[in-house]
Amino acid sequence: MTCAGQSRYADCNGSEASEEAEIVVNIGGVKQVLYGDVLNRFPETRLAELVDCSLKSPEEISSLCDDYDPDTGEFYFDRDPEAFKCIVELYYYGEVHMKRGICPICFMKEMDFWKIGADFLDECCKSHLKEVQEELAEIAERVRTILVDREGDPSAGGCQRFQASLWRLMEKPESSVPAHVIAILSFIFILVSSVVMCVGTIPELQVEDSEGNLTEHPTLEVIETVCIGWFTIEYLLRLISSPNKIKFVLSFMNIIDFMAIMPFFVVLILTSFGAGVMELANVQQAVQALRIMRIARIFKLARHSSGLQTLTSALKSSLKELGLLLMYMGVGVFLFSALGYTMEQNHPDTLFTSIPQSFWWAVITMTTVGYGDVYPKTTLGRCNAAISFLCGVIAIALPIHPIINNFVLFYNKQQVLETAAKHEIELMALRSTEGELRAATEHHEHVCGTRVWDSSMSSCHSDTFLPLLKDTRGGSCVEYVFYCD
Repeated sequence: MTCAGQSRYADCNGSEASEEAEIVVNIGGVKQVLYGDVLNRFPETRLAELVDCSLKSPEEISSLCDDYDPDTGEFYFDRDPEAFKCIVELYYYGEVHMKRGICPICFMKEMDFWKIGADFLDECCKSHLKEVQEELAEIAERVRTILVDREGDPSAGGCQRFQASLWRLMEKPESSVPAHVIAILSFIFILVSSVVMCVGTIPELQVEDSEGNLTEHPTLEVIETVCIGWFTIEYLLRLISSPNKIKFVLSFMNIIDFMAIMPFFVVLILTSFGAGVMELANVQQAVQALRIMRIARIFKLARHSSGLQTLTSALKSSLKELGLLLMYMGVGVFLFSALGYTMEQNHPDTLFTSIPQSFWWAVITMTTVGYGDVYPKTTLGRCNAAISFLCGVIAIALPIHPIINNFVLFYNKQQVLETAAKHEIELMALRSTEGELRAATEHHEHVCGTRVWDSSMSSCHSDTFLPLLKDTRGGSCVEYVFYCD
């Protein structure tokens, strides 16, 4: 960017002429002419400091720009011309709006260079900047997690290192081959246990006990016991190795794990009390309820499926849309069941005996299920039914698109974050050895000149060099970075 000391009216030394001075700037090869009266609206910025350039020494001028041509009065800046177009908007509109396609983090560096505070950034751009900062923070956290999983904490003691290793073995399948094998075994046990639970209800595969009651086949009971033993050992090892026991116990997925194994031991304890206790009606109902709770183990699959985890997160982010769906359906069920009861109550063979009883008909009609057990018999009742299922289709379809959109956005974001974290680890591995570091330095000097590595990294990559982590291994400080394309 260049500043020309020309004036439209008088000499630059005059105060009035200073206000009307033409400031010629060259931003990355793009020349622009600005005026002092406009730039002085924000006197603390770098551009405003160029207004009185004729009063400054060559050293002061060189500190303001990358190069200066005294013959033409131009100041040269090796900056992004597209970002500068957004910067100039501050002097005309009082705020800076970041154009689409510009990296928010890099744009904030541009604003810092021009000495413009973040408060002048438009509100919509601030929200975009916040999202990018959160993504970078999440990438950095994932990188830290991967490093800890691979190398552990060097400051931890022997017991703590063993606990951390056990935690990675049971909780981090990607940390090592044995951990991956354990995750696969756990997945297989979950599937086998779920299949055994379903097959055990088939009457042809059940056997009679001494009292003539049908019970599960002994072979299936053995398989079930083995599966429960695996789940129990897995749960206890994860609990012992957990760095935060309270958080572990209160975690939703760990509650599911506990519910999957708890019924087996409760039934085992009740059985050990003898046949007299098991013959009690309340105990039998409790045992039956506990056996039904075994279906909770199917949710354990979510621990080993990133797709199910993404779906759960997408549903959490779509609670507003789900709430609207329930509200639409609730209003529709109440309205059409009341209308159906009113139109059908005088028919001699009516199936609508009350408004609450009509709720069932309204639900299956609005969801287009239509079992046929309850149906209208009058002409007005059938017209009401037709309108109800049309409204039901519309009410269900409206929130579906935002929910699907949230799922796609969340899934794509997770893929981007995982890819970025992997690339960051690869960059760190490439820069970890001295031989590769020297090769990279020689290549960089060939491209950018004879500057040293550290200074060239901060200057030639000023728009994309984003520090994420610092590693102090081996007594030297190595800065790991994320490059923003």
